[in-house]
Amino acid sequence: MTISKDKTKELINEFGKNSEDSGSTESQISIFSERIKNLTEHLKVNKKDKSAQRGLMLLVSKRSRLLKYLKKTRLEDYKKVVEKIGLRK
Repeated sequence: MTISKDKTKELINEFGKNSEDSGSTESQISIFSERIKNLTEHLKVNKKDKSAQRGLMLLVSKRSRLLKYLKKTRLEDYKKVVEKIGLRK
């Protein structure tokens, strides 16, 4: 349900300012999105895993708050991140 270190580094390289920029809003949003995908796949198989459901809801709300912050402060970066990840249609 977690993502590998290699996948995390790949996401940081793609969305961060440099290869060590794991704290930027864009990097965190991309990492949360990957974890949400993994948890969603897990919950399709294990429907009664309540702790995973709770974790998924927490991740979705964290990502939502980060997206709201990014939209309020840097609209162009928000549009790029949403387009790259494919969140909204």
